[in-house]
Amino acid sequence: MLAVEGLRSRYGRIEVLHGIDLAVGSGEIVTVVGANGAGKTTLLRCLSGVQPVSAGQITFRGEVLTKVPAFRRIQRGLAQSPEGRQIFTNLTVEENLRLGAYIFEDDRVARDMEEAFVMFPILREKRNLAAGGLSGGQQQMLAIARALMGRPACLLLDEPSMGLAPILVAQIFDVVKSLKALDVTVLLVEQNAFGALSIADRGYVMETGTISLSGTAEELIADPRIREAYLGI
Repeated sequence: MLAVEGLRSRYGRIEVLHGIDLAVGSGEIVTVVGANGAGKTTLLRCLSGVQPVSAGQITFRGEVLTKVPAFRRIQRGLAQSPEGRQIFTNLTVEENLRLGAYIFEDDRVARDMEEAFVMFPILREKRNLAAGGLSGGQQQMLAIARALMGRPACLLLDEPSMGLAPILVAQIFDVVKSLKALDVTVLLVEQNAFGALSIADRGYVMETGTISLSGTAEELIADPRIREAYLGI
């Protein structure tokens, strides 16, 4: 579904991605793990179109997207739930969700919202409240639900566990795992390597702008280098 070949990106003169190659198959949950500053968020920003690519190619569902504007990528079925949630705090929960569906004007929007409320019941309870009043975990649920309102074929999910209590992290990862049943492919970026690999099919390890290791989730969890560096074992 998604292929990245030789991807490079820079901030000014400083190159931060140094020729990234990765692939995500339809229906997979693929995770990219690595320390803070490895370039994981920059990678997702390149895929969603908000960070310029200096070299390489992004192909999504057979179409080269490298120079396609960000809003067109959403129309193609590639959506992102960004790091730090980035919800609209002064708008209500429902208004945030409706913004996620801004490219649609059909009757399915109401049904999509109902599905979001089934997935995250707390959002139904707070649908008319300002999103800024939600807890951190609830805001993360809203950010994911807002992205899903765009009916993505592939969801780019950036650090969904950041700043959350362990019980909420488990809930968020359960939701990500459940997206398979909705035929949503997921590319998950996470510092929580064990949590991400425990729900993923395959994984990539990113270090200073390069892919250092890749394999099935089981292979990476069992790799002594990963266990020592990222799993604390």
